Amino acid sequence: MEEIIKLDKELLVFLNRLGSSQYDQFWLLITKQFNWIPFFIILLIILQKRIGWKKLAISILFVALLITFTDQVTNLFKNHFQRLRPCNDFEVKDIIRIVKHSDTFSFFSGHAANSVAAMTFVFLILKRYYKYAFVIFLFPLIFAYSRIYLGLHFPLDIITGYVFGLSFGIGFYKLYTLVIKKYFPPSTI
Repeated sequence: MEEIIKLDKELLVFLNRLGSSQYDQFWLLITKQFNWIPFFIILLIILQKRIGWKKLAISILFVALLITFTDQVTNLFKNHFQRLRPCNDFEVKDIIRIVKHSDTFSFFSGHAANSVAAMTFVFLILKRYYKYAFVIFLFPLIFAYSRIYLGLHFPLDIITGYVFGLSFGIGFYKLYTLVIKKYFPPSTI
């Protein structure tokens, strides 16, 4: 495990140091969920056109529950493992670019888990309608990289968040399909 953590820190240093101050404001904008609202609105419009208002309402409810669940699991892990964020880790904080500080714990990334969970759920709905629905996964990739760029997460935090998010997104989608099958004819799923 020590070797994995060492490699994780080395990869963080490499990726984080690719940044430069001229791009800091851009990545600070990227890391805020609020700034992604236009993207989410476009997804809602696309979903509504394909699945209708009733199924959209159910899917929004499921995404809200999914994000709440994922966020709480993330907090349980953070409080259990209590891994310091890179900006607070004595081994790396003096050799990385710290653009943003946080005093909370690092393992695993809630940004990564929540964004992948939500996009997995939405992807599983949209994939039958759009050949290139997988493009929505650019959001969690860019969103999570911002956490490394800013000095807030190690790569392993992001990867673990992705794994949990993917698992929860699939699980909630399966529950969603059960609800849809119960209240809508099977041919309209």
